[in-house]
Amino acid sequence: MHLNVITPSPLPPGPVPVALSSRRRGWLAFAAFCGLGLGWDVAPAAAQGRLEAQYEATLSGIPVGRGAWTIDIQDDVFSAAASGGTIGILKSFTGGSGTGASQGRVVNGALVATGYQASTTTSKKTEEIHIVLDKGNVKEFGIAPEPPVDPDRIVVTEAHRRGVWDPMTASLLRVPGTGEPVSPEACHTGAPVFDGRMRYDLKLDFKRMESVKAEKGYRGPVVVCALYFVPVAGYIPDRPVIKYLAAQRSIEIAFAPVAGTRILVPFWVKIPTPLGPAMLEATSFITAPQPPKVAKTQ
Repeated sequence: MHLNVITPSPLPPGPVPVALSSRRRGWLAFAAFCGLGLGWDVAPAAAQGRLEAQYEATLSGIPVGRGAWTIDIQDDVFSAAASGGTIGILKSFTGGSGTGASQGRVVNGALVATGYQASTTTSKKTEEIHIVLDKGNVKEFGIAPEPPVDPDRIVVTEAHRRGVWDPMTASLLRVPGTGEPVSPEACHTGAPVFDGRMRYDLKLDFKRMESVKAEKGYRGPVVVCALYFVPVAGYIPDRPVIKYLAAQRSIEIAFAPVAGTRILVPFWVKIPTPLGPAMLEATSFITAPQPPKVAKTQ
C-alpha cells in the first residue's frame, strides 16, 4: 500500500547488488512492499466517507517506520494523501521520508483518478514522480531528476500504461454489490499498477476473517487476503528484492472499511523477511461517513 512509511517509491532507485546481505535484503524487501499500491475495481462508491489513519512499521517487533494516511471521498471529487519516514535502527541504514497524493473525480459513483504525485527524500537526494491519468490511461508521467537508462531494465511500453491504477488510488479496494463489504468476496480481485517507474500486477486470494482493535478508532472485522506481487515491466529481472517479492506466497493483508462507503483499505500488512516478520499496522484508524452536500438555492 502506498503509505510511504519506509519509502514512497515501490522500489529503491537503482540496482541492488547481488551480494546484498540477508539483513539489508530483508529491510529492502519490507521497504519495497510498503510502497506498493493495493487496489482494484473501478466501480461506484456507495456513499461518501473520510479516513484519518496512523500506521507503524515493525521488523521482528522493532519499530522502523511511521506513516499517516488521509482519504476523503465526496459526491464529485476524492483525494488521498500519505506521508511517512523511517525511525529507529532502520533510519541508520535507509533513512528517509516521503509523501504521496492522488486526486480525481467521482463520475457516476466511480473513483476516476486524474493525478498522482510522490516525493522521496534521503540523505543523498530528493526524487519526485508525477503521473497524469485519463480514465485509467497514463497521459503523462515523469521522474525528476530523470534516472539514467539501464539496459537491463525491462522497457515499459505505451500498452503497459493503459488500463492501470496509480499507486495511491489503487489503495482503495471497492467491493461491489449491496451486502457486507468486509467479506471473502473482497479478495476475489486483482489490480494492474503503474507507479511512474514500474508496471506490476497485484493479486488477492481469500484467507480468513478476523477482528481488530486499533489503539484509537476502529474496532471490528477485517478480511484477510493472501497478496501476490507480479512484476510486468520497468524492473531489472536479476534484482534480488524483485525476485524475493515475486517468490513470496506468505504475504497477508487485512482490509477494513471506510465508514459510509463500500471502500476497504489496508489495516495491516504482514511480510516474511530474512530477519523475521515485518508488519505495517494501523495504530489509529478514525473513519466516519460524510453527509451529502446540500445544493445551494438561489
